[in-house]
Amino acid sequence: MRGKRWWIGLSVLCGMALGGHARLSEAQVIKAGPASCPAVALTYDLCPVRTASGFDHELIDYLLEHRVPATFFMSGRWMTKHDAEVKKLLAVPFFEIGTHGEVHAHLPMQEVEAQQREIMGPVRFLKKKYGRPATLFRPPYGEYNDQTVDAVKALGLQFILWNIESGDPDPTLTAEAIVTRVQKRMKPGSVIVLHANGKGKHTREVTETLAATLLPAKGLTPMTVSDLLRCTQPTTAPTP
Repeated sequence: MRGKRWWIGLSVLCGMALGGHARLSEAQVIKAGPASCPAVALTYDLCPVRTASGFDHELIDYLLEHRVPATFFMSGRWMTKHDAEVKKLLAVPFFEIGTHGEVHAHLPMQEVEAQQREIMGPVRFLKKKYGRPATLFRPPYGEYNDQTVDAVKALGLQFILWNIESGDPDPTLTAEAIVTRVQKRMKPGSVIVLHANGKGKHTREVTETLAATLLPAKGLTPMTVSDLLRCTQPTTAPTP
């Protein structure tokens, strides 16, 4: 397929992109915020599920109780089955909502028009049913090609990936292993991908360790993706 560069998914549910050949338009794919910002973005994908609850109530309760900013990327299929949960997330001022494709399709396998439909489906749904705009897009499985990047730009959305894959849907990973994985890669401006659809057995535990222990120890704070991208504060050494 000429002109396409594949980004292969690795995670159990919403695969994580590995990398590939660079091209100019890929500068539009955002993987992290400014390295000068003493913050990270905790992001949670809400992919469709068949064997999980579809919504990690314990995780959300922790974020709410401790007022931890977070960004959620919701698929259209997930939203149609979780109306109450969508309303709950939209009502929180320190939560941000992005979209994650209509049916969680493999975008590089589709033609441009089909990609545009997959991308815009949940954006239109959010606007029509909930009166809320969505400007952040994360591709299902972290997969994309040149046409995906061009389609996202043409639709006026920001293309958001990550630079830290937590691996939280992997049932073989312990909470300690996930924390270690994230800690080794975490730095100012990082975007961390986790899951809030119930597939992450230890997601709530990992989130608590990050927010209550690791981030403060490194002098970092959690922000939404948009706030992270706007952040211009200089980094500061953590308080002893």
